[in-house]
Amino acid sequence: MATSDLAGSRRALLKGAGLAALLGIAKEAAAASPAPSASAVASAVPDLWSAEYWAEKGAVRLSMFRKRVGAPTAGEEPRPVLFMVHGSSISARPSFDLEVPGHGEYSMMNVFARYGFDVWTMDHENYGRSSRSESNSDIRSGVEDLKAGIVVVERETGQKRCHFYGVSSGALRAAAFASAAPDRIARLALEAMTWTGKGSPTLEKRAEQVEFYRTHNRRPRGRDMILSIFTRDKPGTSDAAVGEALADAELKFGDTIPTGTYLDMTANLPVVDPLKLKAPVIVLRGEYDGIAALDDLLAFYGQLPNPDRQFAILAGAAHAISLGNNREQLWYVLRNFLEMPPRHDV
Repeated sequence: MATSDLAGSRRALLKGAGLAALLGIAKEAAAASPAPSASAVASAVPDLWSAEYWAEKGAVRLSMFRKRVGAPTAGEEPRPVLFMVHGSSISARPSFDLEVPGHGEYSMMNVFARYGFDVWTMDHENYGRSSRSESNSDIRSGVEDLKAGIVVVERETGQKRCHFYGVSSGALRAAAFASAAPDRIARLALEAMTWTGKGSPTLEKRAEQVEFYRTHNRRPRGRDMILSIFTRDKPGTSDAAVGEALADAELKFGDTIPTGTYLDMTANLPVVDPLKLKAPVIVLRGEYDGIAALDDLLAFYGQLPNPDRQFAILAGAAHAISLGNNREQLWYVLRNFLEMPPRHDV
C-alpha cells in the first residue's frame, strides 16, 4: 500500500474509532471474535485488544503477537501496520510489551496501538515461544522468519506494505528484509544498529569470543547479562526496576540464546547494503550507545537513496532506548516519522 493509502487509513481510523480511544481513554473493546487463526489474549489495559498467531517457516513455527485498539470488525478500514523486530538477546514481548508495575509505561505495543497502529511482533526461530532447532538464528534466518510472518499479517489485516521498526540486530533483520522484499515496506525505522561495526567498543569486546560463536549455536544468557544491557554504556539512563522486570519476563524461556546475530555482528559485517533500501528510513541512535557508533551510522545514512530519510540522536539514551528513562522521546520521533504526510510533487 502506498504511503498516501496509509495516511488515508489513519484518517479513517480517527473517524471510526473515535479520538478518545486513540488518546488512551479507557473503554471496553467492541465485542468481536478474533480471526480464525488467532487466539485472543486478555489485555491488562481495557481499551486494547490482543491476539496470538503462528507463522510457518517449513517445520519451524514462529510465535506472533498483535495489539490494537478494539477488536477487528468486518468491513472496517485497515489500520497502518507497525511490525516490531527484536534483537539478539531478548525475545519479542519482553522487548516491546514489557510490564513494570508502578514504574510507568514500558510497552511500545500499547503506546503505538493507542496512536492508531495495528502493532505486530514475532519471536524469531529459537527465541521465546517459537520452535527450537539446530540453527544459530543468524540475520539471514531472521529475514526468512519475517517473510513467513508478513504472510500472516497480510492475511489478517489486508495490508501488503507495513512499517517496520527493528532494534539492534533486529534493525539488521528488518533492513535485510527490506532489501529482499522492498514491496513489503512502507517506512523503515532502524534503532541501535551497526553497519560495519567500526568504532564500536561493545562489538570490539564481543569479538574476543568470535570462535565460540563460530563453534556453538547457543550462548549463555543469564540475569547478570540482561541487567548489563542497562549499565554497560551509561549507568543511570534507565530505571533499575526495568532490568529486573526484563530478566523476569525473558528468563522463563531459558538461560541460553542463539549465537547467530553475535557472529554476524562480530565477523560478517556489513550484512546490509544501504543502496538497496528504497523505502523512507529513519536511523535512531542513543547518545551513549556503545554498539551503534555515530560515524559508522552517519556513513550508512549518507548512502541511503531515498531523500525521505531522517537521522535522530536521542539525548540521554543508551543502547536500549525504548526501555530507558527518556523513552517518550523515542515514541515522539518514531510516531512523527511514521505519520509523515505524503509528498505532493510525485
